[in-house]
Amino acid sequence: MNVLMISPGFPREMRYFTRGLAEVGARVVGLGDQPESALEEPARSALAAYVQVRNWRDEDAVLAPVADVARKVRIDRVECLWEPYVVLAARIREMLGLPGMTVQETIPFRDKETMKQVLDAAGIRTPHHYRALTAAQVVEAAETIGFPVIVKPIAGAGSESTYRVESREQLDAVLPALRSVSEVSVEEFVEGDDMTFETICVDGRVLFYSVGKYIPRALDMKMNEWISQITLVYRDHGREDLAPGREMGHAVLKALGFRTGYTHMEWYRTRDGEAVFGEIGGRPPGAYLVDLINYASDIDSYTGWAEAVVHGRFTQHVERKYNAAWIFKRARGRGRIQRYDGLEALMSEIGDHVVLMDLNPIGAPRRDWRSVLVGDGIVVVRHPDLDRTIEMAGKVASRLDVVAG
Repeated sequence: MNVLMISPGFPREMRYFTRGLAEVGARVVGLGDQPESALEEPARSALAAYVQVRNWRDEDAVLAPVADVARKVRIDRVECLWEPYVVLAARIREMLGLPGMTVQETIPFRDKETMKQVLDAAGIRTPHHYRALTAAQVVEAAETIGFPVIVKPIAGAGSESTYRVESREQLDAVLPALRSVSEVSVEEFVEGDDMTFETICVDGRVLFYSVGKYIPRALDMKMNEWISQITLVYRDHGREDLAPGREMGHAVLKALGFRTGYTHMEWYRTRDGEAVFGEIGGRPPGAYLVDLINYASDIDSYTGWAEAVVHGRFTQHVERKYNAAWIFKRARGRGRIQRYDGLEALMSEIGDHVVLMDLNPIGAPRRDWRSVLVGDGIVVVRHPDLDRTIEMAGKVASRLDVVAG
């Protein structure tokens, strides 16, 4: 099978999905906007051919070289796991007459209002929500819903340009920051835990899934510099308190007609146990969450996804061995990294359960916490016991300091 892989080297995770395609026997043709020489391994060596485009936003400049390649090499599938260009991938499929998600089927995974309207019609609990194209519509929607509200781009990803707004005065202060956003979704703020539900599917069947939790909520981490964000992947997915989210996740995939690939859904678990839909992407999670899922079960879901799309199966042995958590560290101070306070004592205590530690090197500039989610380092811990895993993650968050100066 010949697979056209859009953006095989960026973001970071894409290089491993590209490698996975080659490992399961696909001949991979890469399509990207960077020179082939700039592709990092293992993506570069996994490609049988590479086509460079000048500008992703110029659709004709992308479609023309793809059509030219397709006249020379048979293309069997088009895959894109980077959120901004999943609709472009669907257009390429339609142009070439290939199987996979169409433009019409893909749009609900990009347009958050269309997404929620489909789910509303299916009887799935979503936050009260409105589409807004003008500042006046944003104000009207917020006042109709009642504060606090969430305001975010219709076609955004993660928490980028997302705001929790507590009052009309705060909304007036936020509106200027949204001038570059053509459409926004204004929705009810749901009080509760910030949860995730990931799947690998084949022909609409869920063959693998994972459940996670953000500690604290992702938006809190985005707005507060001092927070060391924790993301937890559960070992015991049969827990009663996770059942509403699992059931919702399956219902969401059915309502949206997702067939084959990796998905990443965010949902809220309220204090009374209700599951409320957040949003879903027809692509894998970013920010090392795929790696965290892999650490929890000692699997390679990069290759597992590739096997699903190329061969229509998922044969990896999944044994839920561990709860796993990553902790993103942000440096204290400004300038260059000077030292790691508390590291030696922490490792002597929990080092046997640390499976990854990647800290910004001594002497390197401190990274901008507003633009880099990982911040100045990542630590991954895992343990069969949930409470022990959460305890260790908390110690990394509170006792390890990356110090800049």
